[in-house]
Amino acid sequence: MTSLYLSCATSTTAASRHPFLKPPHVITTHAKPSHPLHKISCSSTTSQNHSDDTKPQGGKVVDRRNVLLGMGGLYGAANLVSGNTPAASANPILPPELNKCGTATNWNNGESLDGINCCPPLTTDIIDYKLPPVFQMKIRPSAHRVSAEYMYKYNLATDRMRRLPADDPRNFMQQANIHCAYCNGAYDQPGQGTLDIQIHKCWLFFPFHRWYLYFYERILGKLIGDPTFALPFWNWDNPKGMTIPPMFVEDPRSALYDRKRNQKNVRAVVDLGLTDATDTLQLVSNNLTIMHNEMIRGISDPLDFMGARYSEGTDPNPGEGSVERGSHTSIHAWVGDPEQPSGEDLGNFYSAGRDPLFYCHHANVDRMWFLWQRLPNNKLPDKRITDPDYLNASFLFYDENAQLVKVYVRDTFDNRRMGFDYERVDLPWMDYRPPPQAARTKINKVVDAPNAKTLFPLKLDRVVRFQVDKTKKGKADEILVLENITVDASKLLKFDVFVNDEDDNPSELDKASYLGTYAQLPHKPRSGTTSNSSSIRLKLTDLYDDIDIGDDDAIVVTLVPRHRGPGVTIGGIKIIENPTKPNPTAAAAAADDTTTTSG
Repeated sequence: MTSLYLSCATSTTAASRHPFLKPPHVITTHAKPSHPLHKISCSSTTSQNHSDDTKPQGGKVVDRRNVLLGMGGLYGAANLVSGNTPAASANPILPPELNKCGTATNWNNGESLDGINCCPPLTTDIIDYKLPPVFQMKIRPSAHRVSAEYMYKYNLATDRMRRLPADDPRNFMQQANIHCAYCNGAYDQPGQGTLDIQIHKCWLFFPFHRWYLYFYERILGKLIGDPTFALPFWNWDNPKGMTIPPMFVEDPRSALYDRKRNQKNVRAVVDLGLTDATDTLQLVSNNLTIMHNEMIRGISDPLDFMGARYSEGTDPNPGEGSVERGSHTSIHAWVGDPEQPSGEDLGNFYSAGRDPLFYCHHANVDRMWFLWQRLPNNKLPDKRITDPDYLNASFLFYDENAQLVKVYVRDTFDNRRMGFDYERVDLPWMDYRPPPQAARTKINKVVDAPNAKTLFPLKLDRVVRFQVDKTKKGKADEILVLENITVDASKLLKFDVFVNDEDDNPSELDKASYLGTYAQLPHKPRSGTTSNSSSIRLKLTDLYDDIDIGDDDAIVVTLVPRHRGPGVTIGGIKIIENPTKPNPTAAAAAADDTTTTSG
């Protein structure tokens, strides 16, 4: 199956509901579809980031940590003041000390990865990386739409990367080991004892992977003498892209092929909810609902999307953003081979980079960040994070010339300044809001559901339903908070959250009662432990619009585990008022920045 065809033709004539976003980079939305499989068109605008809060003076780098930066585009001065900047700051996560790189850990069983060295080649020559001028923009294409010529070049570049000497940091396995080292406990935070560096489950997730793909892409281009070469993105958020791109599965001799994949899924429609649904149309509808929730409906604060705050000296894994714990994790688990001891390759972070599909998958994850930055949302006053501990966090990578470089989060905000953009394809999930439901009848049937106060802490090993008290009666701007989610780090774990659910069909997510998800791949927590704890926030406000909340003073929450057996304990659950208030003026300023940004 090269693509999934559905009778959901794209409209190209309807007028945009967001006229302030101008061509040629336009997000175009159309009227809410009457049928859930209709699609809308999308192109996007761009933003620029010309900031740099470290300026060379006398040959040294001066870190101006307490200066809030004036950034262009959606990060412009009009939105400089952000409610996400704490009153006091610690220190940013520092790059690892490569000479202290240790043995990584298999997240599935907690054992050392004996015989597997995830550490990079050593050098003492490290320079601060400066983004080069952009003379020609790289356009990352949808993997399902590429030409035969592109596939040839991509395969050739990957083959040449595989053939580089084993100790060349640009070698394919060396590139794969980057993910292993940063994600499986090989690096400790400098000066913090055995406290791990971990770039998942926190606000570093998107910036780290953007830099990772940036250099991987530049290495491929250099190996074939084409500086315009751009990675493809696996367009799993669009029905026509909801299968593994054919170039990764059709030829076992190809450099893009990996035998360690779930063979039942190599030509199947992706299941972003890991629901085990078998009906194709239901899977597609679930997937689009999930994307709408992750990108729009479930976000009340930038950290809900980006991930929780993480700085020097703090425990890793504070909390995932919506895409990381949702579609991102599901694809890893869905592709990984269940016949392998630890779900290799894509199903375990130590081995994920060994599958060339990893980079195609993460290109789409990065594209979600690119799109989210530009989605109009007057309920979210400011999408930026201006905390210096975020802006000044840094990593080490080898560039296309095998030079070790130090890079910063602050340089990742504008993909076009980094020299790449994305092909414009339809975004059917933008208006894929589930139809309203009348939920009061169902609530009356479950009045005997116990109050959450009597159940928590809760070991989640079965479907559980309970009532949670609201902050006020009826429709309100509220957030559901699941606190101290303690998980067995060696397992793939996932559960879904429903509110006032009518029909109790856990395989259907395309309904108003679906609120969101929690998911994790196996991972290594802090040294000496087998578990870690985090919290998630799920916005209720839009859901209240879609269910008949009436004047109820409580909601009925249903937790549906997708994993089997124990592994999750939830410390508490509560509803709070949304501290982030709508700010139409800030949203308008962001839109103005978007339309005036050039190039």
